[in-house]
Amino acid sequence: MLGRKERDQLELFMTGSLRQLVPDDHVLARVDRVLDLSWLRSEVSELYCETTGRPGIDPEVAVRLMLAGFLLGIVHDRRLMREAQVNLAIRWFVGYGLHEALPDHSSLTRIRQRWGAHCFRRIFERTVQACMSAKVAKGEIVHVDASLIRADVSWESLAVRHVDAVAEANADGATVERDSRKTGKHKKVCVTDPDASMATNGRNRRLEPAYKQHAVVDDVFGVVIDVEVTTGEVNEGQVVLERIDAAADTTGVPIQTVTADAGYAYAKVYGGLERRKFVAVIPAKAEPNRSPVPLRRFRYDARHDILKCPRGKILRPTRPVKHGRFFYSRAADCKGCDLAALCLSKGRVNKAVVVGGDYPALLRARRRREQWTDEDRRLYQRHRWRSEGYHGEAKTWHGLARAVRRGLQNMRIQAFLTASAVNLKRLAAALSAALLLPAGLRKSVLEQLLSLGTRMSQVRLAAG
Repeated sequence: MLGRKERDQLELFMTGSLRQLVPDDHVLARVDRVLDLSWLRSEVSELYCETTGRPGIDPEVAVRLMLAGFLLGIVHDRRLMREAQVNLAIRWFVGYGLHEALPDHSSLTRIRQRWGAHCFRRIFERTVQACMSAKVAKGEIVHVDASLIRADVSWESLAVRHVDAVAEANADGATVERDSRKTGKHKKVCVTDPDASMATNGRNRRLEPAYKQHAVVDDVFGVVIDVEVTTGEVNEGQVVLERIDAAADTTGVPIQTVTADAGYAYAKVYGGLERRKFVAVIPAKAEPNRSPVPLRRFRYDARHDILKCPRGKILRPTRPVKHGRFFYSRAADCKGCDLAALCLSKGRVNKAVVVGGDYPALLRARRRREQWTDEDRRLYQRHRWRSEGYHGEAKTWHGLARAVRRGLQNMRIQAFLTASAVNLKRLAAALSAALLLPAGLRKSVLEQLLSLGTRMSQVRLAAG
């Protein structure tokens, strides 16, 4: 018999909770089991006046709205609030009934401005600590990588920096030294978002206004234990040691092994990791052949701090430069050398070589690369899908492929919320997996995971 459904909805009252309409395997239902924001109110209370003004939005509601957007890939405030108006799962997740009016989208903007990026970093760090407490992350083996994020600007907003014209106008007739490599004569800048800088992730790709996200990912379940955003032109090697130290401070666990790709293969990185007693699984790059007699043919004696050329003559250190020191030979030693025609630059009578500050660490890394064990290769393979996999997931599913708002601080807030959403997904997935374990093992695992939401449940019961 062919059925018929009356479309007129005449119900005046509903009994039960919106939770009954949300499937148990919905991402918001799964995240709600492990999300604890009971600490947030006291954290931001000093940013509000206790006696005057209208009551603001509950801090937990604001964060839940933002997290719901990033979990569902709805990162723009206007679109998020339009979706929340009709989405029962979002309404239940933030605690709003069908009859309640949702906050305006502009309220989320003002909250971000009032709280600042440091508060959202605190929210991110709480998710890391929750994963550590539940044994979802260990913090001993970490994978480091960086990825460019396209800025929220158009190509029409780019302008060429007229350095020469400005310098001549301010020189009052004085001679102006022009050096395009130092002044950035032909460099493009973004007028609408000055914090974004031109960068590219490939030699065959054009420069684009972008930011750069630096992430440290745990090896066990891919939990993000540190994330930071800089302008696009910042080199990865400049911030990697700082980010690793920050990750160790967040987890409270000493790091043992660090993996990264060849973009981090710098002497200062190897030296910094050695001083911290970390094992570096980073493939060392071969020295470029820029000279007929390259630096690798000069033997460095760390004990006496000297270099020996291919013919055994000694080069001694003199003046320091930005990333190392100059080593010079004596003109008398080079005068009768059979390699002088190839080794010496035009017009010079002695050899000058720049050696980086941590050059011995780079030499040790190159030797170690030739002796990588099967475990080292396995870790490096895991790096490619742990760290790079996080960036791909964040860009594909959580809106990190492009900046949502302009400015470095807004970009940092977006990165913190994205990493928080990913960590909560990891934690919720671990809880779901624990439910499938045998009864004897399930109890101990669930006790650790469910204890994370104990305070949150107590607060809800007291409020309800």
